[in-house]
Amino acid sequence: MDLDMMWILVLFAIGFVGSFISGMVGIGGSIIKYPMLLYIPPALGFLAFTAQEVAAVSAIQVFFATLAGMFAYRKGGFINKKLVLYMGIPIVVGSFLGGYGSKFLPDSAINITYAVMALVAAVMMFMPKKGVEDGDYKTITFNRGLASVSAAVVGVLSGIVGAAGAFITVPIMLVLLKIPTRVAIASSLAITFISSIGATTGKIMGGHMLWVPAAVMVVASIIASPIGAKVGKKMNVKLLQGILAALITATVIKIWLDILT
Repeated sequence: MDLDMMWILVLFAIGFVGSFISGMVGIGGSIIKYPMLLYIPPALGFLAFTAQEVAAVSAIQVFFATLAGMFAYRKGGFINKKLVLYMGIPIVVGSFLGGYGSKFLPDSAINITYAVMALVAAVMMFMPKKGVEDGDYKTITFNRGLASVSAAVVGVLSGIVGAAGAFITVPIMLVLLKIPTRVAIASSLAITFISSIGATTGKIMGGHMLWVPAAVMVVASIIASPIGAKVGKKMNVKLLQGILAALITATVIKIWLDILT
């Protein structure tokens, strides 16, 4: 098989797996695809991407993955519009600033930023969650100030690494804002979609976008994310939380081992 075709298939597989999981657990998929894009191509003998390139490709892929996943969730009444508003606006401003500003940072700073975010997310996933899982999702209340401030901070950091920050906004919703799991997952897809607009724009302006890998990942996202969302709506809430916690923890261990060694 032609090496170029094999390279495209590897990228498609990375995009498909990451997007399926992102649709299922309500994240943009960068928590999965960032390390996969960083480590799998060189492990298979292909040219390695830089952290800047991985961040740029991840940003545009997240845009389409969350858009597709959001449409799959929209009919269930799980997306909380107030939550999306109070977190979406601060996170898109922050993600644009982080996405554009990242061009002034070395690869090591981007990797460390990602590792710290993932570590915080992992710790939060193992903290007790007090949101009521049953009942009327339309009557959910939350601390609006805390939601906006946390979203702005996540936006800046996630813009730097090309993620939309969902792997940390979901734990924030579950632990700090006491949002039920299914509402957190569905609303996070909408917030992450908004965030990815800023991150993608910033990355394109920063000049690190690789259009062919990005296109392959986008196609994989559009196919896989809605499938993952449909599976996620039928799964047990505790199982969804467990999968997300396991994914974040595994990524944290791998990234920090690489940084420290």
